[in-house]
Amino acid sequence: MVAMEPLDPLVPITQQLNAIVSPVVLINIFTVDAADVDALLDAWEHDANWMKKQPGYISTQLHRGIAGSCTFLNYAIWESVEHFRTAFTSPEFSNSLAAYPSSTIARPHLFSRVAMPNLCTS
Repeated sequence: MVAMEPLDPLVPITQQLNAIVSPVVLINIFTVDAADVDALLDAWEHDANWMKKQPGYISTQLHRGIAGSCTFLNYAIWESVEHFRTAFTSPEFSNSLAAYPSSTIARPHLFSRVAMPNLCTS
């Protein structure tokens, strides 16, 4: 089963789930033992296919660290925190976490876009 750790200990995902923000970006950093990479990918694929059927889901992309890294980054876009919260706290999703290898550590965190003139658009 996956272990959850806060990416930001001052504002963990459990606190972020109460925010009213739209749209929202989920960044989830996974680490896993090298022997468990395939099992992690299988579990993540199952969850991603389930999530994409949920209301408010927009898209996701999984990235892997290079040069033999066993660190993965999931980037997912949701219409709102409310939509993400409904999916993330559902019993079906919670039960699926048991499929992840025991070496898996997940660090989910929600973000909103920052507009900066001449650099980042809103």
